[in-house]
Amino acid sequence: MEILLLDNHLLAANKPAGLVTQPSGAHADSLESRAKAWLKQELAKEGNVFLEAVHRIDRPVSGVVLFARTSKALARLNASQRDKDCTKTYLAIVTGEPARPDGRLTDTLVHDPHRARIVPADHADGKRAMLDYRVLATASGRSLLRINLLTGRYHQIRVQLAHAGWPIVGDTAYGSRERLPDGTIALHHWELRVPHPVGDHDICRIVAPVPPVAPWSAFALRLAALEN
Repeated sequence: MEILLLDNHLLAANKPAGLVTQPSGAHADSLESRAKAWLKQELAKEGNVFLEAVHRIDRPVSGVVLFARTSKALARLNASQRDKDCTKTYLAIVTGEPARPDGRLTDTLVHDPHRARIVPADHADGKRAMLDYRVLATASGRSLLRINLLTGRYHQIRVQLAHAGWPIVGDTAYGSRERLPDGTIALHHWELRVPHPVGDHDICRIVAPVPPVAPWSAFALRLAALEN
């Protein structure tokens, strides 16, 4: 467990790519089950451990996942998300180079089984999806992007970047021609800012280091400068 934050109300961990956030019928091993076992051992807790994910990230994605350690914290964190008081920043390595160094992508998405797709704006089931991006570096036909997520739609970053012509490296489900080990993709939830659920509601800034492996290692110097 790579623990990023721990107090009486919160636990944040850096999820490895390839691991699901919560257990399911198909995946018994999960970040949540590992975190519960870690808490039970580290804090010598007896009985069941309360721990609920405040948000999830896709199995092939790495980065920050925040858990509530009490029902009170969970309710307040869920309210913060509904009120859009949380800021989520991702890093992605994509194929291609955007013509502009930064910009905003606005699309309308629908959620099909296990994937999302972009539809016309007047689609009856469509939901608006928005993100801001900035190009941090380019190398060998790839670009490192910093992404501020403005809405939280299913597979939003993956489908919007692919639609723009810049599929995420490894994301064969959305057009990438490259496959990474274990079906992972070059998308990382790098930073989460969220009001602490108890006390004076100070803003917690939680940062997850990027995996020191390919394809991220090609941008190691730029990533080191970002994290410092």
